[in-house]
Amino acid sequence: MNALLDSFRDTFSGLPEPDAQQLGQGRRQALDALLADGLPGPRDEAWKYTPLRTLERRTFAAADAAPPALDPALLADIPCPRMVFANGRFDAAHSDLSGLPDGAVVEALSRVLASGEPRDANFLARRYSQRSEVFARANAALADEGAVVRLEAGVRAPAPLHLVFIGVPQSGDRAWHLRHFIELREGAALDIVEYQFGAGDHAHLSNEVLHLHLGAEAVVRHACVQHDAARATRFARTDAVLARQAQYRRFDLELGAALSRHELNVRLEGDGARLLANGVLLGDGRRHVDTRLGIEHIARDTACELLWRGTASGRSKVVFHGGIGIRPGADGTDAMLSNKNLLLSADAEIDTQPVLVIDADEVQAAHGATVGQLDADAQFYLRSRGIPQAQAQRLLTVAFCREPLLALEDDGLRQMLLARLDAALAASLGSDGASA
Repeated sequence: MNALLDSFRDTFSGLPEPDAQQLGQGRRQALDALLADGLPGPRDEAWKYTPLRTLERRTFAAADAAPPALDPALLADIPCPRMVFANGRFDAAHSDLSGLPDGAVVEALSRVLASGEPRDANFLARRYSQRSEVFARANAALADEGAVVRLEAGVRAPAPLHLVFIGVPQSGDRAWHLRHFIELREGAALDIVEYQFGAGDHAHLSNEVLHLHLGAEAVVRHACVQHDAARATRFARTDAVLARQAQYRRFDLELGAALSRHELNVRLEGDGARLLANGVLLGDGRRHVDTRLGIEHIARDTACELLWRGTASGRSKVVFHGGIGIRPGADGTDAMLSNKNLLLSADAEIDTQPVLVIDADEVQAAHGATVGQLDADAQFYLRSRGIPQAQAQRLLTVAFCREPLLALEDDGLRQMLLARLDAALAASLGSDGASA
């Protein structure tokens, strides 16, 4: 046993029995599997570049039953409708769900559990069989809060739904486990803007799992900004299933936390389903940033476009795994993955692994990954026009990182993401020339 799993076991012992949802036995089984298998080691391929030796020696107390106090100024630039969670607890006082259309239901998981309707929480019954799914197992055992969003057929939300997750300093290190469920029925449409940030310095652990189900011809645009506190730890997993002609367009900024890992798993199960998933990974200082994509093309004429950019400076480490599988019978698939990375210091490290497995005929598929330094000719061109070298390097880095966000159609949202990216790069690289 190790200190981390001991603290998870202690948290489990303090959970109320969710008898109404018949989840008690399933939670116990998830915990038992986690404790029996322990944490994956360096020989586990999925964790080869992200060792957990330091984390396993840490302990985390359970989140308090009520959210901590928040400064309303933290939310001044985040419009409604919005759901706010502070240290893993739903904050009703700072949430405002006005403006939702008829046929859209948005509520906290804690309230769903309290309602006693088993079918409304059946997504919690999912189990994870692989040892590498260690934090998904912990989530299955311990999650008691999250966002539950359902849109009926044909409902199109007029404004984005903002999901806000804030880490607040408290005595001791805390851990929370959130489970989210988002379901859109046929022809529904929703924009989601997700924020993860710290309201001060802390070293808490956040562990989140999102289930996303898109019915036929449903459309979701999802922007996620992760800019957690510098000492925080964050594990996030997204499992998405797309039906016929459904579209999922996602944009990720991984800008914060000492250790962050995001697993994005998408199954294109309906003919003509489409996925666009772009992102930026920013490593600086001693940060460790890990992103894993697992895209499965199962139906005919599906498509995915994956454009990711990463930078590593200081003594940081950036890890990227881009996996695409094209199953038998998924003819007509069009799949593209591009992962390019800039190594900005001699002490930084970038590990990238593109994987493409094709078991179908008549497909178009391409994947590529590079790790390099800033182009010397481009730097010379800028310097020849009177721009100092340091500023030239910053201009080129900003332009390199901005590319994945340019595919976002919503101008206001695109500008917001670009501004947050530019600010993070300015802090990482220096302010001169950081707003290209």
